[in-house]
Amino acid sequence: MAAQEIDNSTTWGKELWDQFDNIATHTQKGIDFIERFGGFIRDRSAIEVEYALKLRRLVKNYQPKKSKEDEENEFSSLIAFKNVLKEVADLAGQREVVAENLQNQVLQGILLLAKNLREERKKALNQGASLTQSLHTQIGTLDRAKRSYEKAFREAEKAIESYHKADADFHLSRADVEKQRVNMNIRNSQSEDAKSEYANQLQITNKQQQQHYQIALPEVFNRLQELDEKRTRGMKEFIKRSADVEYEVSPIIAHCLEGIVKAADSINEKDDSMIVIEKYQSGFQPPGDIPFEDLSKPDPDAANNSQTHNSSTGLNHMTGKGTTKDKLKKRVGIFGIFTGNKNNLSTDGLKEDFSDLPPTQRRKKLTAKVQELQQKVAQEQAASDGLMKMKGVYEANSMLGDPRTVEEQLNESVNRLDRLRHELLRYQKLLEQANNQSFIQHSPQSNRVIQNGQRSSRHSNGSSNHENSHEDNGEDHPDDAGSLSRSASESSVQQAQNGLNINNNGSSASPESGLGTSHTSLPGSGQGSTNEQPMNEEFYEADTPLGTCRALYPFDATSEGSIPMSEGEELQVIEVDQGDGWTRVRRFSSKGWEEGFVPTSYIECTLYA
Repeated sequence: MAAQEIDNSTTWGKELWDQFDNIATHTQKGIDFIERFGGFIRDRSAIEVEYALKLRRLVKNYQPKKSKEDEENEFSSLIAFKNVLKEVADLAGQREVVAENLQNQVLQGILLLAKNLREERKKALNQGASLTQSLHTQIGTLDRAKRSYEKAFREAEKAIESYHKADADFHLSRADVEKQRVNMNIRNSQSEDAKSEYANQLQITNKQQQQHYQIALPEVFNRLQELDEKRTRGMKEFIKRSADVEYEVSPIIAHCLEGIVKAADSINEKDDSMIVIEKYQSGFQPPGDIPFEDLSKPDPDAANNSQTHNSSTGLNHMTGKGTTKDKLKKRVGIFGIFTGNKNNLSTDGLKEDFSDLPPTQRRKKLTAKVQELQQKVAQEQAASDGLMKMKGVYEANSMLGDPRTVEEQLNESVNRLDRLRHELLRYQKLLEQANNQSFIQHSPQSNRVIQNGQRSSRHSNGSSNHENSHEDNGEDHPDDAGSLSRSASESSVQQAQNGLNINNNGSSASPESGLGTSHTSLPGSGQGSTNEQPMNEEFYEADTPLGTCRALYPFDATSEGSIPMSEGEELQVIEVDQGDGWTRVRRFSSKGWEEGFVPTSYIECTLYA
């Protein structure tokens, strides 16, 4: 009972009995406030959705491109970064869950509560206004009754006063005095009636006013108080619910963050360094010491080199015409007789026997190819065995099927199996040859190339392929351009010295002597073409220099088509390296213009922009 009294003593109906307008304004502001809170939840949900969308776009933009080589040798840092992207994508998904729950569980509840509060407030205010209007009407009636009573009372007083004056005046007749007495009685009677009406209206008004301020209006105020407290409780619950939405996804977010930390811990810099070695190790050994050249002692090979050089220069000058950039965009077309089918390339642009790769990389590729073929052979063998069993079952029971239906499939499977085994045997021999290679080539690891004013580095094996012999396993390898080019160039040099290898146009067939190949020997040009220009014409005008180069190491020309150079010598670049490790250059000497090939790894190029 005491608690009830305390509650009643703190109600709006008792404490704010005269603050109807202020209560109405306060409740309106409260509803506006909770609707504003709903707008905050709505905007926050939109931000969460936008954040999740941007996170997903970020993950998509930074997703590493897939490549077969990267899948074989993936760095731990790259794998970790991919895992980080996955975790970030999961974080984006959790932000979307937060946005969805805020909209469905918080925002919708706020909107529904605000709607109900607004309707209840409207009903309460209408009822309060009706009660107030009724009280004001009764007070108006009381005022009118009071004014009537006041008027009647004054008129009765005046009538009494007139009667007493008439009664005291001896000059008036008895009839006039009686008339004043009658008028006095009438006015007194009217005054008493007005007084009674006034007293009655006063009693009614006081009763209604008491009912209004103690019962009716407090009920309305208490309803408005309950409504406002309901709005306040809803605000409290919705704020807690918005926090609970975050709590619900926090374990998953924590798990994502743990995954990011785990991905970072998985990075191993030593393993990545070993992957770099496995990926780029060429198998070459660093070049040895450069020997001292004593110019005071005669060089027995100088005469032979000079003779060979002069012969090469003479042949180059005789057949230099027709080797313009337009006609020699790729020397593969000229070297077709040495390199075999120009289409003998794998899908990744490498030769089928990977002879254009360094030794270590070649062994790696050959090993992977052997394993791939072994897997294909095993699969095809299993398929063939299955067809054989099916054929045997059909032969044993003809009702199950006709054995001739699998005969053709079995023959095709056997043919495919034979081809795969033959290809596997070929690659196994190539791998055995690569593993048993006892002669390790020496090659400068990389040459510096300057293009458009910027430095870059690239590896070249062309010089090694031309300067070292190729071990033969008894099979022809048309793709092994380096070995065939070497043997062909040596034979052409010897035959050129003996006058045995001069064709109708005076050109050599050496693959290194692309300069010495006349345009009449190009594919489709035919021998003795009438398009040949006079020999004294400036045939170098068509070969515009592509840049300049400087010799990093001395080079002695030992084969047809190559020219010697000394360390630090400046030359003009006529044709860049086409992938065979050789660059065509030109220089001017006392004998005139000289043009030929030098190892790309021996020079530093500066190409024009």
